[in-house]
Amino acid sequence: MKKFVAIFFLLFSVGAWCQIPQFRGPNRDGNYPDKGLLKQWPENGPQLLLEINGIGGGWSSAVVYNNNIYITGMTDSTDCLSCIDFTGTIRWKTPYASSWNQSFPDTRSTPTLLNGKAYVSSGRGVVACIDADTGKMIWSINVFGQNEGITGNWGVAESILIVGGKAIFTTGGNKTTMVALDAETGKEVWKTKSLNDNLAYVSPILIERNGRKQIIGLGAKFLFGVNPDNGNIDWSYDYCHIDDAEWGEDGAVINCTSPIYHDGFLYVTSGYNHTGAKFKLKEDLSGVEFLWKDELLDNHHGGVVLIDGYIYGSNWVNNGKGDWCCISFDTGEKKYEETFKNKGSIVAADGMLYIYTEQPGFVGLVKPNPEKFELVSSFQITKGTGPCWAHPSIYDGKLFIRHGDVLMVYDIKNNP
Repeated sequence: MKKFVAIFFLLFSVGAWCQIPQFRGPNRDGNYPDKGLLKQWPENGPQLLLEINGIGGGWSSAVVYNNNIYITGMTDSTDCLSCIDFTGTIRWKTPYASSWNQSFPDTRSTPTLLNGKAYVSSGRGVVACIDADTGKMIWSINVFGQNEGITGNWGVAESILIVGGKAIFTTGGNKTTMVALDAETGKEVWKTKSLNDNLAYVSPILIERNGRKQIIGLGAKFLFGVNPDNGNIDWSYDYCHIDDAEWGEDGAVINCTSPIYHDGFLYVTSGYNHTGAKFKLKEDLSGVEFLWKDELLDNHHGGVVLIDGYIYGSNWVNNGKGDWCCISFDTGEKKYEETFKNKGSIVAADGMLYIYTEQPGFVGLVKPNPEKFELVSSFQITKGTGPCWAHPSIYDGKLFIRHGDVLMVYDIKNNP
């Protein structure tokens, strides 16, 4: 009986972790588990189910939890979390902190939902826990301010990672690098040593290797791994100056893309002509070995996805232009670089890629093919204002596309 209970608890725990609604899907890698989706769209795009206005300005993604939609947005210089039902009604809208008040102030943080609670961070580094049913504030901590965090010109863009009952947040700065808060109370559980590195615009990921878990983070300079139990930084690697002979001391430090993990390997990419790179993790997670670098897929901030041994995403030509690329995950070899409208964000589900160009706001359905950019269908978003920087998300056969203050929900389920 004890063995049965232990196995049940293990399966429940793993299943619950895998299904956490959060930034870029259950595992933060841009892959969504939905099946039975359309392989081609009508000429004007899939059926629009909902158009929701009034969520506030922002570039965060929508998540779905307990048959409600959750999304953040800036209203009157305040970051707010909205809960929306599937009639399109905003059930509640809770302000949780002041927005970033400098360059591009709109909200960035995608909410993370678990155990009836929503976890968010503001553009100025306040971490908040909000009741997912009522919208009542449970706790709010200025983690960035308390730890004298240091960020760049665009504030905090992190989505909270939940690991083992702890809310994980990166601060950067000279006092610490990463902090863990008790998810129930907000009380500090641990903080890491400082890597003397600025905060980047990257959300950390959780990996598991040989029965051990590790948080992988990326600052302005350092790629690093943290023990989630005690906050020990197990290793760090100077990704900014990965090749001093070529990139020099002025290498880019504007990192916006979360690392990709697969089978003991990490892939990291950054925009602005900075090199991407693949690393092999040591079996005991005590360090990494540099394997190769890639100068093609310098992803700006739209993310990349790994499908069947190939990495897909868009690169940076300049701040307003980029192409769509594919490289080999094994070797970094270029497979293609092709132009479609502009650079943008990318996610995947049911054997297809979903792209969203930042300007002029085209949504595309692409077949993963390392030999060519194989666009199947596309349509243009006409509602909303500003850059189309929010990453798409997919839940229960529905595609969620955000443009500024407007959230659109499309039916992409294949209903024969």
